[in-house]
Amino acid sequence: MIRISGPVVVCDHAEEFAMGDHVAVGNIGLVGEVIRLTPTECFLQVYEDTTELVIGEPVTSRGSALAVELGPGLLSSIYDGIQRPLPLLQKQLGPSILKGATAPALDRTKLWPFVPLQTKGAELSGGTIIGEVQETETICHKIMLPPNLSGQLTQIACSGDYNLEEPIARILSSDGQEHPVYLYQRWPVRIKRPIRQRLPPDQPLITGQRVIDTLLPIAKGGTAAMPGGFGTGKTVTQHNLAKWCDADIIVYIGCGERGNEITGVLEDFPKLKDPRSGHPLIERTVMIANTSNMPVAAREASIYTGITIAEYFRDQGLDVALMADSTSRWAEALREISGRLEEMPAEEGFPAYLPSRTAEFYERAGRVHTLSNQTGSVTAIGAVSPPGGDFSEPVTLHTQRFVKAYWMLDKNLAYARLFPAIHPLESYSEYEADLMGWWKHISPQWHEERDELLRLLTAADELKGIVRILGEEGISDHQRKILIAERVIKEGFLQQSAFSPRDRFSSPEKQAYLLGVIIKTLHELFEDPTPAREIFSKLKLDGLIRLKDEIGSDEAQKILGWRDTD
Repeated sequence: MIRISGPVVVCDHAEEFAMGDHVAVGNIGLVGEVIRLTPTECFLQVYEDTTELVIGEPVTSRGSALAVELGPGLLSSIYDGIQRPLPLLQKQLGPSILKGATAPALDRTKLWPFVPLQTKGAELSGGTIIGEVQETETICHKIMLPPNLSGQLTQIACSGDYNLEEPIARILSSDGQEHPVYLYQRWPVRIKRPIRQRLPPDQPLITGQRVIDTLLPIAKGGTAAMPGGFGTGKTVTQHNLAKWCDADIIVYIGCGERGNEITGVLEDFPKLKDPRSGHPLIERTVMIANTSNMPVAAREASIYTGITIAEYFRDQGLDVALMADSTSRWAEALREISGRLEEMPAEEGFPAYLPSRTAEFYERAGRVHTLSNQTGSVTAIGAVSPPGGDFSEPVTLHTQRFVKAYWMLDKNLAYARLFPAIHPLESYSEYEADLMGWWKHISPQWHEERDELLRLLTAADELKGIVRILGEEGISDHQRKILIAERVIKEGFLQQSAFSPRDRFSSPEKQAYLLGVIIKTLHELFEDPTPAREIFSKLKLDGLIRLKDEIGSDEAQKILGWRDTD
C-alpha cells in the first residue's frame, strides 16, 4: 500500500485487482473491497479500523467479490455489517472485536436435518429447491441450487443430519464438469439475486397499526420511508412493525445508530414472543448490528448485506420485511468515503451518486415469482433521520423519490403522546389503489370511509389556523363539531398504545369495523342540531374513543353494537 486516509487505502499494481474485489489489507488481513481502479493505483475501502497500518504492507485479492454466506443458521443470528457473527466473536475475543478477527458466518459443525426433494437423474435449473431443513419450529429452510448452477443431478444425499461442509448433492453441468452442492451458498452483496418475474403489489403487508394499514397502507414487496426527528419514535415504530407485521422473516439492520439503542434491540428481541406462533420472535429474525462507533465503511456495506439475506429468504417463497434504521447513517458513510476519495461533492457534501445508490437499494424490494416457481417478497422500510428535523435535506428528498409509501413522523404528535406519531396528512401511500380490491373483501365501504376520514382531518387542520387567531368563539357551531370529529378520529382511531393488551395489534376486521362505526357516528354528530358543547355527551363519544382499548381483535364484531353495551 502507498497511501492511507482513514478507511480508504491506496495500493499500486492495479493490474492485479478487479473492481469490487474482496481483499485482505495489511499483515493482519483487514477486510476490504476495491472501489476504484486507475492505470497505476487501486483504491480500497476497508471495513475495519486502519489505525497502525503502515505504508508498504501487502494487499491481497481474495479472488471474488465481497459476499455473504446464505444457508441454515441465519435465523436468530446477530451479525455486524460484513456478516461477522458477533456472539461468536464475543465468546472468543471478549467485548471488543480485534482488528483482523474473522469467524465463519454460519456454524460449520452444527448438524442439520436434511430431507431431499429431488431424485437422482433430474435435470435442474438454477434456483431449484432440492431439499429442506427444519431450521426452527416455525421456519422450514429450503435448500436451493445456486442461481448460476444448472445441470443433471448425479447424486443427492438421503435424509439425515449433515453439516455445512458435507456435499448433499452433485450437479453435472453442460460443460461436463461435476459441481458439489452444499447446504449453504455464497452470493455477492452488491448483485441482486435473479428472479423469474416481478408481480404487482396487490397483497397488503398487515402491520396491525391503523394509521398505516387503513390510511397509509404498504403492499408486500413495497417500499416505505419513515423520516422523523429525534424522539419522534422511528425505532419504536420499526420494532412494532417487526413484531406485528405478517411477514414470515424479519431482517433488522441497525445501521450507524447509537450503541445503547442497538443494545436495547439485541436484548429485547430474544425476549419478545412471536404473536403468530408463541415462540421467541428471534427465531424468524436476522439482525445486523453496525453501531455508530464501528468503522464507517462497514456501515455502508451493512445495507447490502441485509438486502441480500432478505432476497435469499424471498427466493424460498417467503415474505420478508426488511427494517433499515437508519438510511441517513448509511448516506453519511457514503459521504465520508466520497470525501476521502476526493470526489466532487454534490448538495450538502453528499456524493453525486447518492440518488442512484438510494434507488438501487429500494429497487431490490418487490414481490416476485422466483426461479423455483415460488411467490415471495421483500418489503423495504427505511427510517430516515434528517438533521434538525429538516425534511428538505438530500437524503429525505431522494428517498421520497424512490419509495411509494411516505410515513412522516411529526414531533408535535409525539410530544402530545399520540403514537404512532405518523402525520396522516403530511404522509401518503401510492399503494391504496393496488390494495383497494383486497380491502373491499373486508369492508365494501372501506375506500369511501377512509376518504371521508381524511377529508374531516383536512377540514380540521384548516380550521386550526383560524382558531389560533380568533379562538373557538370566532367559529361556528358546525366548525366546532369538525374539531370534535378530529379529536374522535385521532384519539379513537389513529392513537394506538403498544402497552394496551387489546389494541397493540389491530386486525383488518377490527380496523374496518372501528372505521365504519366512527364515520357513522360522525354523520350523526353533524346531522344532530344539538349544540357542540352538549353533543359530546349525548352521542357518548367518550365511549367511542375508549372502544379500541375495550374490544380486542378476537371479538371485533362487538364493535358494531358498541352503544348497546356501553
